[in-house]
Amino acid sequence: MDINWLAMLVAALIPLAVGALWYSPMLFANAWMKATGLTEDALKKGNMALIFGLTFVFSFMLAMILNSVVIHQTHVYSVLLDEPGFGDPNSEIGKWLSDFMAKYGQNYRSFKHGALHGTISAIFFALPLVAINALFERRSGRYIAIHAGYWIVTLALMGGVVCGWQ
Repeated sequence: MDINWLAMLVAALIPLAVGALWYSPMLFANAWMKATGLTEDALKKGNMALIFGLTFVFSFMLAMILNSVVIHQTHVYSVLLDEPGFGDPNSEIGKWLSDFMAKYGQNYRSFKHGALHGTISAIFFALPLVAINALFERRSGRYIAIHAGYWIVTLALMGGVVCGWQ
């Protein structure tokens, strides 16, 4: 199964786009700054090129792992990896895999399905990670809700793009 690199790159832009809106004055900027103790002056002191660059790199990493979470067909390859003839399209397993993908390779390949699994991933991975850090940092429930909400929306959109863009 080939990876759609263009979908990965576009998905990696989603956290930046959602973040620009989510953490803006239109939505949660004031509540976020209050919950974190940041000020507008403090925010202006950051190296934005470094922050955006690393955010894109980390977001690309998220897109790559979402590829295996939201596209179920990737698991067939991992199950068969050690089978004799794997990787040879003329072997018995190669022919079986080709037939399997011809029949089932497009099942559950939609934006909606990817968004569902992106949301589930956010709730069961991102939310606990944000919440655990927040608890030890003595952050508020508002802090957790703002960041968890961001990741739920972001990973839903990323999952949708990764799964639905074929």
